[in-house]
Amino acid sequence: MKKLVLIIFVVIATFTANAQTAAKFGYVDTDYILGQIPEYKGAQAELDKTSVQWQKEIEAKYTEIDKLYKAYQADAVLLTDDMKKKRENEILNREKEAKDLQKQRFGVDGELFKKRVELVKPIQDKVYNAIKSVAEKNGLGFVLDKAGQVAILYANPKYDRSDDVLNLLGYKK
Repeated sequence: MKKLVLIIFVVIATFTANAQTAAKFGYVDTDYILGQIPEYKGAQAELDKTSVQWQKEIEAKYTEIDKLYKAYQADAVLLTDDMKKKRENEILNREKEAKDLQKQRFGVDGELFKKRVELVKPIQDKVYNAIKSVAEKNGLGFVLDKAGQVAILYANPKYDRSDDVLNLLGYKK
C-alpha cells in the first residue's frame, strides 16, 4: 500500500511539473493535532475504560468456563454418558456465549466500533475540515499526513501546517 501511494505521489508530482505549474505541498501530523484536543483525549480515555471493562467481563466468563471444564474432568469417571453429554453441552454453550459476547463487543461492527464512531468521528471531521481550510488558505495542492501510512523521509518544518489547523480549531499550543 505504501508503494502504491508513493507511486501515485511521484506520478502526480511529475505530471504537475510537466504542466509548468508546480503544486504546493504541505503536511500535518494528525496524531499531534488530535493529541492537543482535550475532547479527543477524553473520548479515547472513555473508549479505553469501556474496552478494559468489557475485556474483564469476557475474561471472567472464560475463567468460569475453565472451572466448569476442570470440574467436569475431575468428575468424568463418576458420570453416566447422559450426564457427561449434558455437562459437555453446557461447557460448549458457555464457550459459544463468551465468543458471541466478544464478537458483539469487539467485532468489526461491534459496540466498541460504534462507540468509537460516535465519540471520535465528529472530532476527526472537524480536523479534516480545518485541514481543508488551511490547505485552501495556503494554496496547497496536497496535504500529507506525517502520522499516516505514507512515509516521509524528510519534512521541512516550515511546511508543517499542524499548528495552523489547531489554531483554526481554536486550540493554542
